[in-house]
Amino acid sequence: MQKVTIHTDGGCSGNPGPGGWAVVLRHGDQVRELSGGEPATTNNRMELRAAIEGFRALPAPHMVEIFTDSVYVKDGITKWLTRWKRNGWITTARQPVKNADLWRELDAVTAPHRIEWRWLKGHAGHPDNERCDELARAQIAALRERPAPAPVKSLPTLPIQAELLL
Repeated sequence: MQKVTIHTDGGCSGNPGPGGWAVVLRHGDQVRELSGGEPATTNNRMELRAAIEGFRALPAPHMVEIFTDSVYVKDGITKWLTRWKRNGWITTARQPVKNADLWRELDAVTAPHRIEWRWLKGHAGHPDNERCDELARAQIAALRERPAPAPVKSLPTLPIQAELLL
């Protein structure tokens, strides 16, 4: 198995609000950057999306060292996921797991890999984490610059003629 290092980050402007995610993948001297965004999302969803997209970019099983500044993602995948699955996607507080759709997706895309999950402090000067933050913020900025869609105007209601209903 080849080894790859993945750094991820996600963020939001408002929570919910426009959000962005980013990934930096390193395999030897090769570097690949990915990013994207959603117009109405949450920070946690963007953190999860970053991890998902990092694994989706791998064409075959790898040994992966993944760095995230999200305790939510790291603890979710390493501590909580097995129990959530066993309990039918219900938390210990007997509530539905938030973002279950993305947790299921992350579970599926990580299955073929051997993974070491690492947490690192965000905004602490790590170059790949800082680059992810920059890319995610650029996605948020691009979403904020897009003009809002024009509201749909409703058509005037026409009076119904009784003879047409017979």
